[in-house]
Amino acid sequence: LRTPEMTMRNVWGAFHEAGYDAELTTSAGRYVIVAEPSSHGPEGIPWKNVLLFLATVVSTLYVGARWFYVDPVANPVEAVLTAWPFSAAILFVLGTHELGHYLMSRYHDVDASLPYFLPFPTLIGTMGAVIRMRGRIPNRKALFDIGVAGPLAGLVATTVVTVVGLHLDPITVPQWAADSSGGYIRFNDPLLLGILGELTGQPTSYEDPRLAANPVIFGGWVGMFVTFLNLLPVGQFDGGHIVRAMVGPRQESVAAAVPAALFGLAGYLYFVHESTNAVVLWVVWGVIGLALAYAGPAAPIRDEPIDRGRAALGVLTFALGVLCFTPVPFEIVAAP
Repeated sequence: LRTPEMTMRNVWGAFHEAGYDAELTTSAGRYVIVAEPSSHGPEGIPWKNVLLFLATVVSTLYVGARWFYVDPVANPVEAVLTAWPFSAAILFVLGTHELGHYLMSRYHDVDASLPYFLPFPTLIGTMGAVIRMRGRIPNRKALFDIGVAGPLAGLVATTVVTVVGLHLDPITVPQWAADSSGGYIRFNDPLLLGILGELTGQPTSYEDPRLAANPVIFGGWVGMFVTFLNLLPVGQFDGGHIVRAMVGPRQESVAAAVPAALFGLAGYLYFVHESTNAVVLWVVWGVIGLALAYAGPAAPIRDEPIDRGRAALGVLTFALGVLCFTPVPFEIVAAP
């Protein structure tokens, strides 16, 4: 007997070739195939995307001005003129990552939205960017290509931003900031940042407390941190897509180990290094990992194995992700 899922796999191709996105659902206790015309890109101006992007430009300029020790409220013109490199670095890294997903989705004829940027006045002025996948993924090959395109494109952008930032002059810490008694946040370098510093012969930090690395470098740091988190092999993260394409349904076993590894890392840092801030960070991501593992990965329509070339590229991508890892990404340091 054929199950409804088997029937869906058999007829999906015919719907897809006819220009429809088909999905199996239930209605009144019966299985129903719902088909809608496939989208072939945005129709007209995607105002929601545009407005969110402009809002994120404003929020990253606001936060970037703070990184350059400029008051964006008292000196808005100076803030824009000073902080635009930081804003451009953040938007370029995050946007390139999401555009990698978007372009590969279009290549495989999978309906996806343009990137939605999420403005928020945090340390970087945004909570990131996302695309919405509306179409079904036809096979493991497409799942792999869509999943891997974001991290690889984002890493190229991250490398460019980091190298540019390393060649920019450091900023001078004003006296009022140096005299502050509130402490400061110290960001620790992942391996990739240290490697790029060595290759370019440029410092990533300065012993002189009156000097600070150019905030554009922080844009590269953000790209590395985002890349590592996205490559966690769980749920519908990029890493989850890649591993699901590489090993099939066994991905769920890999995903189950991710929260345990993150909780274990948090415990190690707490008992061995007493890194309280990092402990909280990895506990939070462990909880997120649990939720994503429970929700499960994306399932392609057809489940044939991918080729060896893609499998090798997947291994290389995860290796690059390890270079973006640091067990204690940042620390809150009390003022002396």
